Amino acid sequence: MTEFPVPIPHNSVDAPFGITAGPDGALWFTESVGDKIVRITTHGAITEFPLPAALNGPSGITAGPDGALWFTGGNEIARITTSGTITEFPIPTPASGPQRITAGPDGALWFTEFGAGKFGGPNTPNKIGRITTGGTIAEFPIPTPASGANGITAGPDGALWFMETDGNKIGRITTGGTITEFPIPTVVSDPFGITAGPDGALWFTEFDGNKIGRITTRGTSTEFLIPTAASEPAGITAGPDGALWFTEFEGGNKIGRITTSGMITEFPVPTGLSGPFGITAGPDGALWFTEAISNRNAQDTAQIGRLQP
Repeated sequence: MTEFPVPIPHNSVDAPFGITAGPDGALWFTESVGDKIVRITTHGAITEFPLPAALNGPSGITAGPDGALWFTGGNEIARITTSGTITEFPIPTPASGPQRITAGPDGALWFTEFGAGKFGGPNTPNKIGRITTGGTIAEFPIPTPASGANGITAGPDGALWFMETDGNKIGRITTGGTITEFPIPTVVSDPFGITAGPDGALWFTEFDGNKIGRITTRGTSTEFLIPTAASEPAGITAGPDGALWFTEFEGGNKIGRITTSGMITEFPVPTGLSGPFGITAGPDGALWFTEAISNRNAQDTAQIGRLQP
């Protein structure tokens, strides 16, 4: 495991956040406190792009079908080219709290609005958003009010799958906007990240449930308990080795690997209290992850981690 320092304000928390592989052979991540989008090469060279004020607190990021990166921040969706040119698209719903974002099978980007219900009152529906590469946004209310829409990914069935962190459910939305919800067996599990697995199912993390879950496209769930107690699993991604890889935030401070049969292995992150959070497979065959709170440990840099399977 290798760690690369990222300049960040001293004692800031939740700094490097979402991460994705870019179309240029580098990794791109969000700095939620520093309000920047950052590019890191597979050799560790870093370039930072400061964001406009309206894009404060960037969170999720993904590669788009147009050769650019798309991310969430403030109450907007934004696009950044690999050369650093930024375009902003305001979300129609005020205080929508956009979180994660992914490329859909329809050539558009799909994103979650965590705050559209949570901050609008207990009976206000939160939403799933869709934005075309031209910037046209559509929003689809989630049936469960204030469900806290979070992680999202494209599924093998041509639909999008997302987490309802406060609703304790997994949602499925077709590209036409039809939503189906599936309750998670463990109560108050705080479902968080989700990814498509190599086995045709979706795999997800349960931040408070301390489990990794698997759900078929028909809605059947299976859960696997993580050996480390209260590990706080957050991000998850499919690895190049046919397994799923996930982060264990403050409680575990590890990177976990789970096979499609449910066998879990854990790898401690060298830096203590690093808060591994986002994770993605890189173009170099390694897993890359953000350490969201590594600079809390009396240092003036946060870090990006790399693990070779």
